[in-house]
Amino acid sequence: MTSEPRIVTREEQPYVGLPLTVTMSSLPQAIDSTFRRIFAWLGERGIALAGPAFLRFLVIDMEADLEIELAVPVQAGIEGDEQIRAGVLPGGRYVSLLHTGPYDQLIAANKALQDWAEQQSVSFDSWDTGHGSGWRSRFESYITDPSTEPDPSKWQTEVAYLIRE
Repeated sequence: MTSEPRIVTREEQPYVGLPLTVTMSSLPQAIDSTFRRIFAWLGERGIALAGPAFLRFLVIDMEADLEIELAVPVQAGIEGDEQIRAGVLPGGRYVSLLHTGPYDQLIAANKALQDWAEQQSVSFDSWDTGHGSGWRSRFESYITDPSTEPDPSKWQTEVAYLIRE
């Protein structure tokens, strides 16, 4: 089940994460291993999460490589190191929807958001890189932790794209 898209205003959100280049087929394994690494890094430093983990899309070529960051929101002022880097999701107006269900349905949820935006004449802050579409801020925030909710039909994921102003 996917909610109707809506426009929301967000503040900047500091985060720590790891950049990766993956394919669609290698994405699930990369997510599992990389989030474990990030959570271990945070735990070793006693750093609390400031929200749910997310996947940030930087460059997307669905037929080839995806340049992504797997990340976790943190309070401002947290610095990365040689293992984990610090970043900031930009503030601004986003088109957002809430998807409830398994992760393998997220492609359809993204398509629903894109179709809605096209119907509303909303443009995203994206561009052609020559090897895929680049995104200033596009992410999927994993609101439900699968380790505490084993039923995929109950998993909630927010899908959000920054609007070009």
